[in-house]
Amino acid sequence: MTTTSPFAADPSAVRGAITPLVTPFTGDGELDLAAIKPLVDWQLEQGSHGISVGGSTGEPTSQTVAERIEVMRAAAAAIAGRVPVLPGTGSALMAETLELTAAAQRLGAAAALVVTPYYGRPQQEGLFRWYSRVAAEFPELPIIVYNVPVRAAVEIAPSTVGRLRRAHENIVGIKETTRDFEHVSYVLDEAGRDFIALSGIELLCYPMLCLGGAGHLSCVANFAPRPVAELYDAFVAGDHERARRLHYDLHPLVDAAFAETNPVPAKWVMRELGLIPSEHAREPLAPLGQAPRERVRGLLARSPHVDLPVAVA
Repeated sequence: MTTTSPFAADPSAVRGAITPLVTPFTGDGELDLAAIKPLVDWQLEQGSHGISVGGSTGEPTSQTVAERIEVMRAAAAAIAGRVPVLPGTGSALMAETLELTAAAQRLGAAAALVVTPYYGRPQQEGLFRWYSRVAAEFPELPIIVYNVPVRAAVEIAPSTVGRLRRAHENIVGIKETTRDFEHVSYVLDEAGRDFIALSGIELLCYPMLCLGGAGHLSCVANFAPRPVAELYDAFVAGDHERARRLHYDLHPLVDAAFAETNPVPAKWVMRELGLIPSEHAREPLAPLGQAPRERVRGLLARSPHVDLPVAVA
């Protein structure tokens, strides 16, 4: 299946609040592809500027390659060219990464989000060669490096990012999921300030924009997309006071989303809101515990952006 999109292979479209969508599963752990279109429609009604699937929030390491491609296909069909799609296509295995990236290209991705290969802890030369091969295999597809050392156990150095940018025209950006805020500043210094920098840390979304970032992927957008999108909209409109206010409004929502391992709390909140039929997260993740549920309820009660139904004993 090939999908056409007005944003296909267009890195200039990778901007704003791009929701890293959860992967819906049924109660017994099967893919719930039917739940994707209503989620996408709601996201776009709420103002999200793009959709990403297959990132950390989407539980990619708990799915087969075939399942990940099914999710990509369902999301691209649901989006139907209305906004850019930014699929996560990385894996710890090169053959899988190439297969997933080829699928993303066929489906009209604006760019492919390729995570640093996890667990193996490659050297910087290994990372350079890894990304060089992906970029060379897909010269017409923009590639965005995904730096997430807390999950991958390796960090790509700013100098390596700059070297990749100089070597490959289609390596166009980075998603930074590190609390080392100096890292992105060094990346932009090495790779150029026109390099696409996306924040993957929720409370660094606003500061990233101040440094020249292009937008953010926040798991909070799964259950509160409007304030996440409005933060970006306010910033680009020059309303920094409103952008800062939304930044601080998001604090309790971020704490709720990370009350346990992402995406377990987000899925529970989404089920409570009626956005997905099941909160199921695949093994090795466990359901949200009772104490964290109460903490999440208390945190969301502090926010004007999420209205959970009253708990019934």
